[in-house]
This record gives sequence, structure tokens and C-alpha cells, in this order.
Amino acid sequence: MLLRGNDHLASIDDGERLTMSKLTVKDLLALKGQRQLTQVYVRNPGEAAACEAAGIDLIVTEEGSDVAAIRAAAPETFFTVGLLYGRYPSVVDAMRGAYGAMSIGADCIYCPLSLEYVRSMAAEAVPVTGHVGFVPYKSTWFGGFKAVGKTAPEALKVYDLALAHQDVGAIGVEVEIVPQEVAAEITRRLDILTLGMGAGPGCDAQYLFATDILGDNTGHIPRHAKVYRDHKSEYERLHRDAIAAFGEFKADVDSGTYPASDHVLRADESELAAFVQALEDRPAP
Repeated sequence: MLLRGNDHLASIDDGERLTMSKLTVKDLLALKGQRQLTQVYVRNPGEAAACEAAGIDLIVTEEGSDVAAIRAAAPETFFTVGLLYGRYPSVVDAMRGAYGAMSIGADCIYCPLSLEYVRSMAAEAVPVTGHVGFVPYKSTWFGGFKAVGKTAPEALKVYDLALAHQDVGAIGVEVEIVPQEVAAEITRRLDILTLGMGAGPGCDAQYLFATDILGDNTGHIPRHAKVYRDHKSEYERLHRDAIAAFGEFKADVDSGTYPASDHVLRADESELAAFVQALEDRPAP
């Protein structure tokens, strides 16, 4: 099975796919405290297919990605689509975005907006997750890119917001860059899932970005990320190899060695003669 991603091509044989059935919201909540879940942010169908083949429990992408293709690439993996922060000036607008994502295969909506938005989605039985702790696009309120919850008052604010998400009907919250002991205490006191990113092993799920796991992140690699491969070097090698291949193609065309006889179709001589004669017999245009 070939799946073309946004940046590269992934090839996965059907036989490589692990036997699994897609988790439901009920399943996920029942797994709280039973085992840790894995969640990966994917950028393209190739990564989504690889996650499903590897048995990753949850995948996430955001609006602007090829949501339908990612869904098709990983049909048996619980799939969350994130609403873009700043796109929706009203709850009604956000609901349209959520319904649109659900209509093309999302199982859940990540909503980085206020509790009013989360409440409205939950009221319509749209599975929704929120975000507490460090939230990148709200970093100015935290004094920049830094951990949140290191003091008791700050930790209480994180807990209160997580609890508020539970009260309005969210099925989980991403808990980002919070001291692991704080995140564990919050997780223990909630009925909903905590999706930990840099928040330690006490959360219900461990969440990383594919770009960090695969080692092709061209920006800052956060402290909590673990790099498992060096795809950046491989992509650079492939890019150099592509330039060389394109150059060789151009050189062949310039020199007349491409196309060669084995690259072209030859006409039957009698048919070619009849064709040329028919052209000659036509009056000049």
C-alpha cells in the first residue's frame, strides 16, 4: 500500500499493519489508570499510516493538513483534529469547523479556545479535548516559553482549569510542560484523560510530535522530546540525490541520449506509410 504524504512517500505492506480495532471514547476512558496511551502529532498520511502500523493509540493533526487523506491512511486509529487558534471569532464558527472535521473522519476535536467553546461542542456530543499548563500561543501570559505549575498557586490554576474542562464535558486535556508530580496529582483527581507532553509518566497518555520522534525537526527540540531517528540527514541526502538525478536527466536530453530506442514506441512501417500518404493527399491548410 503506497501513501503519499505532504513531504515524502511511505510504503507499508498490508501484512505489516498490526491487528487492531479503533478505540472509542468509552474505551479510552475505561483505559484510564489501566495503561498509558500513546499519542503522536502527524503531518501527513505517510506518518499516519506508520503510526497505525506501529500500534500508536491516538493520532492528532490540525486543520490545514490533508485531514481526509490522513483519516484514510489510518482508518483504525483514534483521530483528533485540532482547530486553529485565532480562526474562530464565535462559538458558531467553531462548531462549523468541528462538524466539518467530524464529517471527514475526525473522532475528536482539539479545542484550544475558551470553556464556552468546549461546552458547546460537548453539548452536541462532539468529543473534545482542551489544553492546560503551557499553551504555546498563549505563552505571553506565562512570561514566554517556560514551564507552568512550578509554584503551588500556579499548580492550583492548572488543576482548576483541567477540572473546569471536565465539568463542561471534555473527554481529556493536554497537559504540557508541567512538573511531573503536579501532573500526576491532577491526573489522579480527574475522571477524564490527561494527554501529557513534557508532563511526566503520571499522565494517562504520552504525547510527542512526529517531527521530533523522526528527527527532522529544523527548529528547537524541546527538552521533553525524545529523538528516535535521524530523518533530517536522510531527507538532505535524498534532496542531494534528487538534484543529481534531475541534472542527469537534463544532460541526457541535452546530449540526445534520452529518449533512447527502448523509451519510445515505433509505428508499423506500412501504417506509417499510409498515414504519411494520407497527409500528402490532403489539401494544404
